[in-house]
Formats: sequence, structure tokens, C-alpha cells
Amino acid sequence: MSAINPLTAGAVILATAATDAVYVMFTSAVVAKKRLPAATWSSIWYMLSSFAVISYTENWIYVLFAAVGSWIGAFASMTFLHRPPGGPPIGAAPE
Repeated sequence: MSAINPLTAGAVILATAATDAVYVMFTSAVVAKKRLPAATWSSIWYMLSSFAVISYTENWIYVLFAAVGSWIGAFASMTFLHRPPGGPPIGAAPE
């Protein structure tokens, strides 16, 4: 196993954090039935995920950094999207 490159590890964390944040935004757009935002978030999601996959496949230890980034992205996204119980999702039409 080769040494861990801190720059690659940091890039994997950022890429997976961004990937999960974008995935949450994609899901929110789907729930709100917004086709254009959902399609846009989906394309961004796939572009970001490709960097993480390509980066950590050379050394399995990067999977751990990807998991950390994934957690950060989902947590940050859910914090941003947090609404009181029963409220509409972001992007939903006002009632």
C-alpha cells in the first residue's frame, strides 16, 4: 500500500461532501417535482462522483476519506434544508 497523499485525501473529502450535498438537492428537487432543477442537480452529481471514484480506486484507504466527505455533505445539506415538521420541502410551491 502506498503512502496517503494529503492533497488527494482532502480532495476526496471535498468531492464526496459536494457529491452528497448535490444528491440531497437533487432529491429535494425530485420531491418538489421540479424537472429542470432535478436534471441539473443530477448531472452535477454524476460529474462530482466521478472524481471521487477515480481518485480512491488506486488506494482503498481513500474510501474512508470518501465516507467522511459523504457524511459532511449530507449533514450540511440537511442542516440547510431543515424545516419545521410538516413544512414543504425547498422548491415546493407555496400553499
